Amino acid sequence: MTLPDLMSGIVLTGHGGPETLEMRHDLPVPSPGPRDVIIRVTAAGVNNTDINTRTAWYSKGDAQDADASWSGKPLEFPRVQGADVCGEIVSVGTEVAPHRIGERVLIEPCIRVADGMTQNPPWYFGSECDGGFAQFTRVDTRHAFTVKSELTDIELASFPCSYSTAENMLTRANLKPRETVLVTGASGGVGSAAVQLARARGAKVIAITSSAKMDTLLDLGADRTLPRDADLVSELGRGSIDVVVDLVAGSNWPSLLDVLRPGGRYAVAGAIGGPMVELDVRTLYLKDLSFFGCTILEPEVFGNLIERIEQSEIKPLVAEVFALKDLHAAQIAFGDKAHTGKIVLKVD
Repeated sequence: MTLPDLMSGIVLTGHGGPETLEMRHDLPVPSPGPRDVIIRVTAAGVNNTDINTRTAWYSKGDAQDADASWSGKPLEFPRVQGADVCGEIVSVGTEVAPHRIGERVLIEPCIRVADGMTQNPPWYFGSECDGGFAQFTRVDTRHAFTVKSELTDIELASFPCSYSTAENMLTRANLKPRETVLVTGASGGVGSAAVQLARARGAKVIAITSSAKMDTLLDLGADRTLPRDADLVSELGRGSIDVVVDLVAGSNWPSLLDVLRPGGRYAVAGAIGGPMVELDVRTLYLKDLSFFGCTILEPEVFGNLIERIEQSEIKPLVAEVFALKDLHAAQIAFGDKAHTGKIVLKVD
């Protein structure tokens, strides 16, 4: 197809509230570098990282603009956000096989190669480079994964960020069949993905969530659910859990270590309950626990996720669909935490 010169999209103009998101109709359509592909975006998911980046939540100091991105690199504005992207390749660079044009793809959100160079640390799609909240986007060909599935584009767009984060946590923690995993924040995008992916590995899954969402998680494959205010030691017993997948942290964090068995593994990729926790270091070393902070995807993770999608081992969980122009409303709905699964934007 012949690409237009301009496109519509939403740009982040600075750190702050929803007022920093601006709908534009005069954005230049990106041109491919030698190893790039241009993707016509059809659907894009909403996730915590988009909001955390906008509000400078990642900043640990007073100068918010200095390190308020996923990798610690200062953001450049205006920035097109959006890490969860499904779309169609419509143009390719001179070093990319022309037959890729027309492929339906999902974009790996952990960007190791951009602008023809290896990025260390990797970039996050929609943070250090423009993402999918626009009609077209650009990415190195290695990060555009062909997907063959009967699922809709909306359904496929629910997978990339949440499911790859969950798969990465399980990969890093080396969850094995017949082990028991405890998932906090289990009704969110990453949590519900972790429940499904852990079940696909043959593990026993215990999910922590609100009472209203317990039946949904049981349907997704959880063997047992617990309320958020549960006394984990009383309910599960000390040393009963092989792996903890934590997306919450917060004041109840020490109990997660209490229920881990000696030699257990703890993986974390979120802190929606609060980032500051109290650690008794004696628990860490006397129980020989292993901690895994999970941000950068292991190289095999996204390819493994695509295989699970194509083999129908996991299913999408789309809570609500908004038009791209209604991103403000979508992020408000996301923040209300009344949904289970993903909120997805339809991009016309």
